[in-house]
Amino acid sequence: MPRGSKAKYTDKQKRKAEHIEESYEKRGMSKKTAAKRAWQTVNKQSGGGEKSGGGRKASAKAKKAARKESGQRAAKSRKIGSRKVQKTTTRHKASSSAKS
Repeated sequence: MPRGSKAKYTDKQKRKAEHIEESYEKRGMSKKTAAKRAWQTVNKQSGGGEKSGGGRKASAKAKKAARKESGQRAAKSRKIGSRKVQKTTTRHKASSSAKS
């Protein structure tokens, strides 16, 4: 099977990659870059092609654990980012009633 072949991907994975690709294109990326990133995202989320065949390394249980861990890392990074925003101090103007 030639390198880059999508034959080992399920229909669901192919649909998912197509939707992700459209989303990247809406954001202004070239078609080639959008397609590349879409398949990278599908591989990250599902662990690659899932149809049976030569050398499947990760079990369904292992893939599920990896997805959960990936989601937890993403959530943690969002929490850290939001904390940085909250720590910045803002100066409030005195209200009009306090001036009198």
